Amino acid sequence: MPNAISITDAAADRVRAIMAKRDTPAIGLRVGIKTKGCSGLAYDIAYAEKKEPLDLVVEDKGVTILLDAKAQMFLFGTELDWKEDKLQSGFVFNNPNEKGRCGCGESFHV
Repeated sequence: MPNAISITDAAADRVRAIMAKRDTPAIGLRVGIKTKGCSGLAYDIAYAEKKEPLDLVVEDKGVTILLDAKAQMFLFGTELDWKEDKLQSGFVFNNPNEKGRCGCGESFHV
């Protein structure tokens, strides 16, 4: 069975790099959603210091991702990527569940 969320090599490299620089140990990254923006939902990434009871733990390419229980149905099948160019860098969510995004790209809806 495929993972609920996958991670590209570039994203895995970036996660390992930021985890190595963190002063306080973390078990992985928590990925969730929050209500925000004109389309209603926004992706949320934070360090995970502990596993919550309903978190879904995904281990891929040596990286641990914890999916927040409230976000799982919105994120199933998503690929987490890392993009970097001359103007910006950041994590990118390639989510097959998205039905649209706001004009600024800050939020999405399903």
